[in-house]
Amino acid sequence: MEQAIFDFLSLDRKDQIQRLYTKGDFIVAIRYYGYKINLYLLDGFYVEVFYNHKLDCIEKIDRLDFNHSRMKFYQDQISIESVVSSQYSAPSRGPSGQDNLNCDSCD
Repeated sequence: MEQAIFDFLSLDRKDQIQRLYTKGDFIVAIRYYGYKINLYLLDGFYVEVFYNHKLDCIEKIDRLDFNHSRMKFYQDQISIESVVSSQYSAPSRGPSGQDNLNCDSCD
């Protein structure tokens, strides 16, 4: 599984977005400072997509850091225990909450 996350993170942004939106499961979205962060489950790991509303683009895609203070925002919406313990299975959700895929203004 570790190799899968490294392979994913080595892709260019447009390929990461394509893979997340076609093969990933959307879990939840949170607001964090100037971002809407969408959380996805992909190939057994969790990925955060940082969407900047002001620039109307995705600025960052990274693996979920379970030690980050941002976890408290996820706790308000989902059971973190289920996220941590379900590394290999999470409920599949539709494309609700997904934002603009055009990230040219951030590149």
